[in-house]
Amino acid sequence: MTNTTSIARISESEKLTINLGYVDLGQIDLLVAEGFYANRSDFIRTAIRNHLATHGDALRQVVARKMLVLGLQQFSAADLTRVRAAGEKLQIRVLGLASIAPDVPAELAAETIESITVLGALHASPAVRAALAGRIH
Repeated sequence: MTNTTSIARISESEKLTINLGYVDLGQIDLLVAEGFYANRSDFIRTAIRNHLATHGDALRQVVARKMLVLGLQQFSAADLTRVRAAGEKLQIRVLGLASIAPDVPAELAAETIESITVLGALHASPAVRAALAGRIH
């Protein structure tokens, strides 16, 4: 039940802040200066992807076992209205990004979403977050 037309463009990345030692940072800067990477962020993204790839099999097994949606899952007001009309409740499980459209009323979200487990990021209005506070894991 996803609707990609009713949601504004979503950022494809999330900003992180990390602390590094001066020597590590200097080594990264040297690789950037020598043209191995475009910038510090490019180096860090590449390092993370390479490290995650070494755990690829374990990640796939856990995603399957926990029945997680991998990637992006979006919910519009129309999606949640259909869920309510069917008398159902959603248990949202996402590895990646779960997005509840900005125009979704908090009451509708509270009526239709039983629980949310997100490994990654959840985009939702402050009102929806407040309405679902006890259900977000």
